[in-house]
Amino acid sequence: MATPIRHPSHKSKEHFKVCFCFRRMFRLKVAEPPDEIKTIFEEYSHNGVMSMDNMCNFLVEYQGEEEEGITTRAQTIFDSLKHHHNIFQRRGFHVDAFFRYLLSDLNGPLTQVQHDMNAPLAHYFLYTGHNSYLTGNQVSSASSTSAIIKALKKGVRVIELDLWPNSRGDDVLVHHGGTLTSSVKLRPCLIAIKDNAFSASSYPVVITFEDHITPHLQDKVAKMLIDIFGEMLFCPENPHQMREFPSPEELKNKILISTKPPESPENKDQKTLEETPQRLEEDHDKSRVNYKDDSDDSDGLDDTPKYGNLISIRAGKPKGKLKKCLVDHNQVRRLSLSEQELEDFSKKHGTDIVRFTQRNLLRIYPKGTRVDSSNYDPMLGWMHGAQMVAFNMQGGRHYLRYMEGMFRANGGCGYVKKPDILLNQNDIFDPKASRQVQTTLQVLVYMGDGWRSDFGPTHFDFYSPPDFRVQIGIHGVEADKDMKYTSTIEDDWVPVWNQQFSFRLTVPELALLYIKVVERDFSGKHDFGGQTCLPVSQLRQGIRAVRLRNRKGELYNSVKLLLHFQFHHHTL
Repeated sequence: MATPIRHPSHKSKEHFKVCFCFRRMFRLKVAEPPDEIKTIFEEYSHNGVMSMDNMCNFLVEYQGEEEEGITTRAQTIFDSLKHHHNIFQRRGFHVDAFFRYLLSDLNGPLTQVQHDMNAPLAHYFLYTGHNSYLTGNQVSSASSTSAIIKALKKGVRVIELDLWPNSRGDDVLVHHGGTLTSSVKLRPCLIAIKDNAFSASSYPVVITFEDHITPHLQDKVAKMLIDIFGEMLFCPENPHQMREFPSPEELKNKILISTKPPESPENKDQKTLEETPQRLEEDHDKSRVNYKDDSDDSDGLDDTPKYGNLISIRAGKPKGKLKKCLVDHNQVRRLSLSEQELEDFSKKHGTDIVRFTQRNLLRIYPKGTRVDSSNYDPMLGWMHGAQMVAFNMQGGRHYLRYMEGMFRANGGCGYVKKPDILLNQNDIFDPKASRQVQTTLQVLVYMGDGWRSDFGPTHFDFYSPPDFRVQIGIHGVEADKDMKYTSTIEDDWVPVWNQQFSFRLTVPELALLYIKVVERDFSGKHDFGGQTCLPVSQLRQGIRAVRLRNRKGELYNSVKLLLHFQFHHHTL
C-alpha cells in the first residue's frame, strides 16, 4: 500500500511511497484564481484593487443582482474579508480576496426569493414522506419515532402513519401491516411530531393516517390528537363541505389530519366515488407489501363523530374507473394513487389529472414491490400536478436527490409553489405535448476544491492524487433530460476544467440541475466525490460557489465547485 508523505523540505509537494525503493512525487497545488477569474477582476478593479463601488458594479452587471440594497450586500462581503489583512486593504481588496469571496457561502447558487404562500394548499408541492416511521426496508425494519424526527428536521411536511390495533384491541400501534416490521405506539409518534413539527419550517405539517382501527379506537385517537396538539390542530367547521383548501400562510404552525373519513350520519349520503378503495391493479397486488386497503378501517357506522371532525383533508382511493374519480366535485379532497397507477393512467388521461390537481390534492406512493425502500422518479408526479409525491426518506440514490433538490427551492420550507403552467384552467398543461425551447441554461465548470480538507490523502487513490470528473445534467420533462461530462483532470486535488455546457429547456419551471463528481478509476469502479441537486427556477446567474453533499445528502465541510450560470431566454 502506498503511503503519502508531505516532505518537510518540499511543502508544495506530495510523495506517495509505492514500495521500499520507489516513491511518486506530485506537486501539491493550492486553490488559486483561474485565468478567467483574474480577467474579470481586472475589468472590475483599478490598479489591482476592487473598491466598494467596483464590487457593486460587479454584482449588478456581471452577477445580475438587483440594484436595490446592493450597497448593503457589498458591505457584507467586505466585512467578511476584513480580517484577512494580507488580501484586504482599506481601499478594497486584491484578486485573492475576490477569489475567496467567490468560493464563500455568501456567493451561493440559489436566490432567496420567497414564493407567494397565500394561495390554496392545492397550488403547492409538499415535501412528503411514505411510511415515515420506518428506519429501513418495508418488510423487516424497525419502526421508530427517530425516523419521524429525522424527516421533520429535514423539512418534510407530510408524515404518514399506519394505524393498527394492538393484540388486545385497546391501544393503537404504528407499523407496516402484514410484514415483520416492529411496532411503535401512536402516542410517542404524535408527541415526536408535536415537538419537531416546526423545527425546520413554520408552514403546516400534514399527518396522513392509513387507518385500520375500530370506531372505539378512532375515538381514542381523537382524544390523543386533542390532548397532544391542542390548538395546533386545524379543525374546520365543515370539512366535508370545504370548497377550497386554506393557504399555507393561513395554516402556519398548524397540524392537519388527512385520512378517509369514517362513515357517519353526516357523510353517509355524501360519499363520493373516491372514498371507497379498490385497486386498479390486478388482484395479486393485494399481497404486495405496500398494498393498502382503506376499507379495513371501520367496522360499521362510526359512533364517534369527533374523529371525523378532526379530519381536515378528506382522503380516499379510486373505485372503478379512475376517470370518474377525477370529475370535479363541490368539496375538495385528496386522492391516492400508486406510482404504477399514475404511470398507467397518465398515458391517456394526463390532462384530466392535471385539471384535478388544480383544486384537489393528489398523493402518489411507491408501488408494493419496492420492499427495499427504494424510490421512483418524482418528476412524473410533479409534471401532472401531484402535490404529495411520497418518498421513502430512509432510501437513497439519485431519485431521492431529485426530491431534495426540488425542496431546496423557496428557502427549504417544505412547500414549493407549483408553476403557473400547471394552474392555468384555460389551457390545461399536457405533459406529453411537444413544446418549443423556452430557455437555454449555460453552465461553465471552472474548478473544484476542498477534497484534500474533507478526505484522507489515500481515500481516492493509494498511489497518486485523485482524478476528478464532473457529471452535470438536467432532470425534468422528457424533452429536457440531458447529461454531460467534463474531461478527467488527473492527479490533482484542485482540478480546473474550464468547460462549458448548454441545456435547452422546454419547461424550465420543473427542471432540476443535478451535479455529481466522481474520481475515475480506470478499472471502472469510480469513487464518489460529491453531489448536489438544484432547482433551475431559483438559480442565480453569474459565478457561484456550489457546495457538494455526501451520499446521504449532508453537506461536506469544504468540498465545492465554482460554476458560472447564464440564462438565454428565447422569444416565441
